[in-house]
Amino acid sequence: MDQPTAQSPERSTGRLYGVGLGPGDPSLMTVRAVEVIAQADVVAYHSARHGRSIARSIAVRHIRPDHIEEALVYPVTTETTDHPGGYRGALDEFYEAAAARLAAHLDAGRTVAVISEGDPFFYGSYQHMHKRLAHRYPTEVVPGVTSISAAAARLGTPLTEADEVLTVLPGTLSEEELTARLSATDSAVVMKLGRTFPSVRRALERSGRLPEARYVERATMAGERTGALSDVDADSVPYFSVAVVPSRIATAAEEEPDPAAADSGEVVVVGTGPAGPRWLTPESRGALAAADDLVGYTTYLDRVPVRPGQRRHPSDNKVESERAEFALDLARRGRRVAVVSGGDPGIFAMATAVLEVASEEPYRSVPVRVLPGVTAANAAAARAGAPLGHDYAVISLSDRLKPWEVIAERLRAASSADLALALYNPGSRSRTWQVAKTRDVLLEHRAPDTPVILARDIGGPEESLRTVPLTDLDPLQVDMRTILLVGSSQTQRVQRDDGTEVVWTPRRYPER
Repeated sequence: MDQPTAQSPERSTGRLYGVGLGPGDPSLMTVRAVEVIAQADVVAYHSARHGRSIARSIAVRHIRPDHIEEALVYPVTTETTDHPGGYRGALDEFYEAAAARLAAHLDAGRTVAVISEGDPFFYGSYQHMHKRLAHRYPTEVVPGVTSISAAAARLGTPLTEADEVLTVLPGTLSEEELTARLSATDSAVVMKLGRTFPSVRRALERSGRLPEARYVERATMAGERTGALSDVDADSVPYFSVAVVPSRIATAAEEEPDPAAADSGEVVVVGTGPAGPRWLTPESRGALAAADDLVGYTTYLDRVPVRPGQRRHPSDNKVESERAEFALDLARRGRRVAVVSGGDPGIFAMATAVLEVASEEPYRSVPVRVLPGVTAANAAAARAGAPLGHDYAVISLSDRLKPWEVIAERLRAASSADLALALYNPGSRSRTWQVAKTRDVLLEHRAPDTPVILARDIGGPEESLRTVPLTDLDPLQVDMRTILLVGSSQTQRVQRDDGTEVVWTPRRYPER
């Protein structure tokens, strides 16, 4: 016979409550939390082997002598255990046993309140009981003030403002993962410090967020401590502490001008990928958010969200040297400048222009960093399959900075070497003949049916992808937003069973 559900009329059971008690100060318990505890027959709480429960200490004034107390004592608190199923196996066995104990009360018609610090569904132990019992018994979850809200309140610092994104991270993540996520977000809270504090601190430092980071220990509880995270001794950090990287907008408004700011300026050349935010790396997101000034071609600047207090300096696409010099001048005055580039900044983009100017006086001492981005060639290749899966050459067809004769010579050399090709800048309103000339040059060395991929606006709203034989390459189908990928003699064009087409170049080349 099936187990009766919460809606079944076959029998009357008790009611299960998951009760959030807030961050520690009993006065921050909600009215509803107090009401539920008052009407409960059983009050259950988790604790370590020492038997002390933070949740019980918060709610103690509301626990009566006639309450039945169920202390759910964890068998382990670290990942060291001789349980045959390991740490996870030991916990799963414990949760099953704890749920069975509570089910016995519920089956007897008793109301059970499982109390937990913070909010029951925010890294709370209650959720393990909820997963095992809520589908069997009438259940209500009472939310509580989280430690995040308490930490921000005790710091007196806003977490987010306007369109800022808050990221909540467990300190148990790997250092690399923490670094990437801290780099990419506007503001953050890192939970579960204690033994993880050293790696969290290193992640904050590697992501450039350490100067902003604040530390909060036991918010609203006895022994509360707050301060700059960089000043905290790792040996003194308990589990119940958090790292807070607050709102950049709010903190920027509070900052006083720094007399030494002229020594802190730098230029970061950032690749935004071929289109919008989905193509940005976490490191690039962080650099764009941290910059005082954004400098770049208008089209690329429009991909970057507007942030209060951040200055934007758009310009035409044909003034690269002037743009680089302007950015370096800003950095000499102490500004943190992000030069925004499409794709990867080192491939036919702004990194070269910035480094060229930065190699001359008076800019040789200005710090310059280049951050990689997803290239147009790689983005287009991924959409098509793997046409650049073996050796390939990258050539720009623009003759604005080099003569056509040089381009044609390189096309012949690369095609005679049987390299796949990624061809940038194939055409524009003022350059309409290069594609036809390129096709003719390639046909000197390539078969007429060689696959050519026309990838336009990859990642953007007008994305299109077509594959044609080399001999059918039509210049009228190509513009400045198109990149051409030309296969080698080994490149395959295959129709799959689901109707899709893939183009790929094998990694193994036949012996001659």
